[in-house]
Amino acid sequence: MPHYLTVGHLLRQLQDLDPNLPIRLAINPDWPFTHHLGAEVVVQDGKAFLADDGQEDYLPAAVSNALAWT
Repeated sequence: MPHYLTVGHLLRQLQDLDPNLPIRLAINPDWPFTHHLGAEVVVQDGKAFLADDGQEDYLPAAVSNALAWT
């Protein structure tokens, strides 16, 4: 498994899951940083979870604005 998840790896992991399954990204929300996704998808309690795999950089202001985080 690669250290950092790619779209292809993510699609392969998600393709067999129920498309109506809620998905969450488990990260530390203290600061608006961009984060790498972990290489595993964990399904628990009717949800799919993706783990944070470390910070990359500050989240661009345009993305914070689009997410209404500012």
